[in-house]
Amino acid sequence: MKLTIKIALSTLAIVLSSATGASSQTGNLLPSADDVIAKMLRGDVERRSELMGYTALRRYVAVNKDRRAEMEVRVECSPEGTRQFTVISEKGSTSIRKHVFYKMLSEESDASRRETRDGNRITPANYKFNMVGQDTLDTGPAYVLAIIPKTENKYLIDGKIWVNAKDYSIVRIEGQPARNPSFWVHNVHFVHTYQRVGQFWFASSTHSTSEVRIFGRSELTIENSDYALNPSKKRTAEADSVASLVR
Repeated sequence: MKLTIKIALSTLAIVLSSATGASSQTGNLLPSADDVIAKMLRGDVERRSELMGYTALRRYVAVNKDRRAEMEVRVECSPEGTRQFTVISEKGSTSIRKHVFYKMLSEESDASRRETRDGNRITPANYKFNMVGQDTLDTGPAYVLAIIPKTENKYLIDGKIWVNAKDYSIVRIEGQPARNPSFWVHNVHFVHTYQRVGQFWFASSTHSTSEVRIFGRSELTIENSDYALNPSKKRTAEADSVASLVR
């Protein structure tokens, strides 16, 4: 009996040792957070240099108790990254549309301007990064990193990012604002996902929940669709060349 127990314990020790070794080896396969971010930034620079802007449709839906509002807008992004919005339709609560939707459009437009954009980007200048692990999404394998904002900027995020393991693009963000948007809004949590359009990744959907003083829990869903890329420099040059031959 004692021998059986010893054999069992010995076998268990070997299994645990093997499992620990395997876990350690798997951990060693993970790149460092610095390595992932460096590759992410290099890829981002390359893609931004080739992106000549785009247009898209966006739909907002907000619900707070018995109040609901919807809005559809056309998004126009310039080659420099500045965004402009045109409201196509809106309905529902006037208060939500005025104080939530229009405010969000105004703030996003301001945040996209060159003078403020660099202060909002996910870079080492604005964040500290820690490797969390790996995950598999619908978009494929991804590295998961914790992002810790260096300042309490309302445009920065305290949470996690998922970086595609193949092309090192951000494909998911989850967390909360580094600072509450206002005295009235707190306990904000959101999930932001991306979709691939050609070689680029664009916003796909955002779902957020928050607590609004007096009014209670609120939910906001944003869905993006119908992305259309502006012609690249190469295609524009080729078109000009063909046009000159035709004339």
